[in-house]
Amino acid sequence: MRGLKKKRRIQVIGLSGVCIVAVLGILAVLPDDSFQFFRAPSEIMANPPAETELFRIGGLVEAGSLKRGDGTQVAFTVTDGGASIPVVYTGILPDLFEEGQGMVGQGRYINGRFEAVEILARHDEEYMPKEVVDAMKAQGTYQAPSADIMTN
Repeated sequence: MRGLKKKRRIQVIGLSGVCIVAVLGILAVLPDDSFQFFRAPSEIMANPPAETELFRIGGLVEAGSLKRGDGTQVAFTVTDGGASIPVVYTGILPDLFEEGQGMVGQGRYINGRFEAVEILARHDEEYMPKEVVDAMKAQGTYQAPSADIMTN
């Protein structure tokens, strides 16, 4: 009976090892753009990422910075209170996108500007992405919405 328990334990440990190796193998062959990191404008200015790195940037759209170009091209500046990064985007902006509101963009930082491939905006009046709130708290510029407006 003891031999059977030892054999079963060895089988379970071996199967677990095979599963771990399989998961690590799958992660190793995923494309680099499968992993996207969030960065605040202050972090980008302090340590600019490589031009090939796909990442997310978040902050507030600076008031007076929104400029619409030809067709669906848009340029604006995103800030976290400590630094500002120019952003360019070609596409249709979300309906709730506007100046002074929170946003998150996905893209690459090339030649001193963020070239977005996707823009996400708030989904209600008081929404701000968690990463943006954390970055603004770190900068000391975050102001919480009033308690009577919040419903969650």
